[in-house]
Amino acid sequence: MIKITFVGAGSTVFARNVIGDCILTPELGDFEVCLFDIDPKRLDDSYQILTNINATAQGKAHIHQTLDKEEAFRGADFVVNAIQVGLYDPCTITDFEVPKKYGLRQTIADTLGIGGIFRALRTIPVMKAYADDMERLCPNAIFLNYTNPMAMLSGYMQRFTNIRTVGLCHSVQACANGLLDTLGMEEYKDKTRWEIAGINHQAWLLKIEDLAGNDLYPEIKRRASDPAYNTEGKDLVRLELMKHFGYYITESSEHNAEYGPYFIKDKYPELIDRFKIPLDEYPRRCVNQINGWNEMRESLLHDSHIEHKKTHEFASYIIQAVIDDKPYRIHGNVLNNGLITNLPQNACVEVPCLVDRNGINPCYVGDLPEQCAALNRTNINVQLLTIKAAETLKKEYIYMAAMLDPHTTSELSIDDIRSLCDDLIEAHGDWLPKYH
Repeated sequence: MIKITFVGAGSTVFARNVIGDCILTPELGDFEVCLFDIDPKRLDDSYQILTNINATAQGKAHIHQTLDKEEAFRGADFVVNAIQVGLYDPCTITDFEVPKKYGLRQTIADTLGIGGIFRALRTIPVMKAYADDMERLCPNAIFLNYTNPMAMLSGYMQRFTNIRTVGLCHSVQACANGLLDTLGMEEYKDKTRWEIAGINHQAWLLKIEDLAGNDLYPEIKRRASDPAYNTEGKDLVRLELMKHFGYYITESSEHNAEYGPYFIKDKYPELIDRFKIPLDEYPRRCVNQINGWNEMRESLLHDSHIEHKKTHEFASYIIQAVIDDKPYRIHGNVLNNGLITNLPQNACVEVPCLVDRNGINPCYVGDLPEQCAALNRTNINVQLLTIKAAETLKKEYIYMAAMLDPHTTSELSIDDIRSLCDDLIEAHGDWLPKYH
């Protein structure tokens, strides 16, 4: 019987999606689920809800919960990671409020930018400790990472631990259909062939064609330049990037607004309205999710018949493919061992991967269009320097990562960037290791 360990199981909605999907995968047969978290209340909530889903679906999962990390990892075949170190309060609040004192505004701050850098710095030590435990207790397990900043965390794990790991995100699955929806081309939904590669949250829709092989990009770009096809003002940042760089990008406009120097600019405040950029979106979303969960919790815990519908998350399909040895294609975040030839070899890239009994098998892509690789490299610079900071515990690499960040450096001077980093280090306190 295989064992699936879910780390960060207090993330109830996500645990429900991933483990619920596994429950609805009969090919797994009888399997063990170990839910692990450091918050006993939220852990028990997830346990109660998943136990209910398993009973309703007449599933074959044997579910238990634990606060003991050793018990969680011992003998695991798959480890799903969904932790958030420092939570919304205090750490996400810190990531937003301290930069505001310098006039630096953000939207999500979980992947790049000054917020993404510090989220990585407080998360990497925890994941390194997990890897050390896994090397002792389940050395052959596959670590499925869903935690952001994806490229920094997965890249660190792939370079500095011996754990088999892949980073997973759902932005690729939704990319093509989302674009077609935005531009009123619904007749092509689920009827296209496409290719995507790049880095997490900034991967490129390199090709999209109908089932007869006709290129859909000319019509997509024609509609994108016609306001009649975008009357609700959706997706404006991504469409603007496509206009100037030639290709559509996988992650949302609120994310991509802060990955470059073009959209959130104190000197041009009108851009915020023009591109409908939701500043402070992630804190607002966190507050709404916390309030929504508090309202939903009682009804879910007292509902004796919870049904689950399978999602598009990759985890259950990966587990099935490894167990059954029936190849399945995903897009995963893996180390760039010659996969994308015009991006750095030590970068974490998002590429097609085939999954089978051998695990995750990344596919060769070759060169990206040069302008796409160039934009990716501006983000990779930050990722690699942040990883270097976490590896060495030297402040100078934190400063360098921030000085290379496209949004931060477009707004602040070098002196202000260094001062901001020092303020964030102090504000995070014991959430960070000691840097020198």
